[in-house]
Amino acid sequence: MLKLKAVKEMTGLSRSTIYAYIEKGNFPRQVKLGERCVAWLEEEVAAWLDARITERDASNDNFFNKKGGKNA
Repeated sequence: MLKLKAVKEMTGLSRSTIYAYIEKGNFPRQVKLGERCVAWLEEEVAAWLDARITERDASNDNFFNKKGGKNA
């Protein structure tokens, strides 16, 4: 389980961005551990980061394919 500080460090996102992404359904939801305590599953945050990398790689592939290949 990751507390907010660790999630911010892991993702590079600010607190407000994390909560905005959650509200839009674009980031894993936190788990309520107590009345004033929440945390995120490390596996879910890591999977979210992996998906961003996959999107980036797909975008790069599309960019290079339009340009005639990576060595063009």
